[in-house]
Amino acid sequence: MEPERPNYGAIMVHLKKPYWVFLILLFTFVAVLTFQISTKDILPFQFFGVTGSRKTSVTSGSDPVPDPGSCAGLLGEFPERKHVMSIKEFGGVGDGKTSNTAAFWKAIVHMQRLSNKGGGQLNVPKGKWLTGSFNLTSNFTLFLEDGAVILGSQDPKEWPVVEPLPSYGRGRERLGGRHISLIHGDGLTNVVITGQNGTIDGQGGMWWDLWQNRRLTHTRGHLIELMNSHNILISNLTFRNSPFWTIHPIYCSNVVIKGMTILAPLNAPNTDGIDPDSSTNVCIEDCYIESGDDLVAVKSGWDQYGIRVARPSSNIIVRRISGTTPTCSGVGIGSEMSGGISNVIIEDMNIWNSAAGVRIKTDKGRGGYIANITIKNITMERVKIPIMFSRGANDHPDYGWDPKAIPKIKGIFISNIMSLNSTKAPILAGIKGGSFEGLCFKNVTLLGLAPTAAWHCEFVSGCTNAVFPLPCPQLQNNGSSACCI
Repeated sequence: MEPERPNYGAIMVHLKKPYWVFLILLFTFVAVLTFQISTKDILPFQFFGVTGSRKTSVTSGSDPVPDPGSCAGLLGEFPERKHVMSIKEFGGVGDGKTSNTAAFWKAIVHMQRLSNKGGGQLNVPKGKWLTGSFNLTSNFTLFLEDGAVILGSQDPKEWPVVEPLPSYGRGRERLGGRHISLIHGDGLTNVVITGQNGTIDGQGGMWWDLWQNRRLTHTRGHLIELMNSHNILISNLTFRNSPFWTIHPIYCSNVVIKGMTILAPLNAPNTDGIDPDSSTNVCIEDCYIESGDDLVAVKSGWDQYGIRVARPSSNIIVRRISGTTPTCSGVGIGSEMSGGISNVIIEDMNIWNSAAGVRIKTDKGRGGYIANITIKNITMERVKIPIMFSRGANDHPDYGWDPKAIPKIKGIFISNIMSLNSTKAPILAGIKGGSFEGLCFKNVTLLGLAPTAAWHCEFVSGCTNAVFPLPCPQLQNNGSSACCI
């Protein structure tokens, strides 16, 4: 029987824990106060050549499917792969014990020869496929069938140490190099990682223990990292137990991450869900994430190294993400933002039982800029600090950072925020001598705070409209709401 080929036009979204009670509370509140916001209230930017709705055209030879709520159409049409093979044909054994590192490498070398001959697809059937790190190739699909589980090796030697990223200058956790990701790619085009809700499990417990016990020699590897690549689709899979950040596209363009479930123990250190880094034209939508760090974090390099490389993150949409992280934020921007971050839309998120909802993280030495960020339609429950601008982590790669490199923040538009049972009012901590201006807060309601809870603001300026509780004086702007127009 011919192995199944994916229908990219029918990406299934399996969000868990819908928390419908949020919607009932939100709609009740809307009915009482009748606040509305129209598209005219948001300053749109041109995304992938258009504004407004797109047709989803992530297809396999079929007609595009109209989906005005999706940004996935930037990838256009993926042609059907002409060569489809199973990992079994390369000696793979799915018993959860046998190493399949050699089988995956053999398969990828074979698929590489097919890259310009119609492309290749490697199917991973039901079973547990233990493997060390392996690379992908261009014009290639990695397809996990129902019941397929790729397991990360527990031998650190099967996660080789590679050079640090140029925009970081060293490993993020340790000096020198870093362990390569479990699934890796560099300089690729037209790559798909998808399936029938199969699983990639990094088995990160070993790495978390090394970090917590201070026995880590090199920075932990990600579950998936793609570098310098173009036209990437990651969809309809479950990723579990990443040693470090789970999905890390860096120096990439045209990236769609859709319909994913990403899980890690809530105390697993630095297990970010999705971290687009120095990348452009990125669509992240319809994902469920539980992690020990940020659900989504937009980054662009670290201090002097990020400033020198100057690869910004821009044109990014994050929408319909649900999840929880008791130590970090639902969505973060920074703190590694030295290459600049601009033109980001974050919308329709549902966050609960988390340390922070929306967080912008900067510091002296970062330099760079954060500009034209739109955050709207966010519901939160039991989030300690719903909105937070933070500084002063004193987190630098080495002694070469420049204390005069102060980030510039301008044009942050935050609207339609509903937070229930938060414990602190927003904290907006700018940097002395920096530029944190053009902050707009509109239709922001934070319920359940103590009567004494008050916004805390330093070195910021902006305006508000329909915000409860009353914002800090720096945002009241003498009653003017010009920056929200």
